[in-house]
Amino acid sequence: MGRIRAKVDASGRLVVPAELRAQLGLDGPGELLMTVVDGELRAMTRATAIRKAQEIVRAHIRPGAPSMLDELLAERRAEAAHFAAECEPPERPAE
Repeated sequence: MGRIRAKVDASGRLVVPAELRAQLGLDGPGELLMTVVDGELRAMTRATAIRKAQEIVRAHIRPGAPSMLDELLAERRAEAAHFAAECEPPERPAE
C-alpha cells in the first residue's frame, strides 16, 4: 500500500483514513498508541502493542524453563506463609 495523506487540524486532531483504520482493525471509535521514531509517527492498537511485548518476552525465555508466573506465585505463597507464621497469636496457657 502506498502512502496516504492525512491532515492535522488547528487543534492537533488527526483523522485516520478509513482504509488505515480497516487495516488496524478499528471498526469504530478506538485508541491508538503512538510514538515518533526517526521523525516518523508510528501508531498501533493496544492489541498489537501487547502482541509485540509478548514476542519480546518470549525471545528471552529458555525452552523448558519454569513458567515465570509459576515462579512468581510460588514466591508470593512462600511470603504469605512466612507472614502468617510471624503473625500467629501466642498460644494461651491452659486454664
